Amino acid sequence: MKKNPEADLRRNYRKLIEIGTISALAFILLLFMAFRQVEMHPENVEIPDQLIEVEEIPPTEQIKRPPPPARPSIPIPTEDEDVPEDETIDETEIDFDDIPPPPDAPPEDESSNVFVAYDEAPQPIGGIAAIQRKLKYPEIARKAGIEGKVIVNILVDERGRVVDAKVLKSLGHAGMDQAAINALKSVRWRPAKQRDKPVKVWVGFPVVFKLK
Repeated sequence: MKKNPEADLRRNYRKLIEIGTISALAFILLLFMAFRQVEMHPENVEIPDQLIEVEEIPPTEQIKRPPPPARPSIPIPTEDEDVPEDETIDETEIDFDDIPPPPDAPPEDESSNVFVAYDEAPQPIGGIAAIQRKLKYPEIARKAGIEGKVIVNILVDERGRVVDAKVLKSLGHAGMDQAAINALKSVRWRPAKQRDKPVKVWVGFPVVFKLK
């Protein structure tokens, strides 16, 4: 009997497929058995401590508003004898002739007069040195070490005399203010001139207090 080579080839191919299938199943079985022997250990995970702070919320204060004012009562006529009758206020006559006259106006302050223009300002005879020589330093201010400048507004008349004086800027010491006024009044002045004519004017002048 003559052999068929194609039939032998098909038989050999089927054997190879069977062998490969059995080998794959055996390999899968070995892997499954190997994974079963692996021990699974749980991992220790550290959980950080959490601090929860609770803030105290102050209670809400409700503002108590005052009650509204009571509505005015409306008088209602009644015949009850216990209710007093309305009283009538007699008319009062005012005699305007008995009203005293208004008080006299206060004396006029010459320091508030309108500024008088001048061509030449008043100057102390002898200069500032003459004023400093007349200046008497208060002993209390000297011991306290008070120094500074007092500005005085003086009224110099046509004859060169200081007829009035007011402190514009003080050092806060009444004795020093008065000493500055006395020194300015003790010095004769050249009066201010307007078109070569002496005029009476107000002028501000500084007096310096300085310890030696």
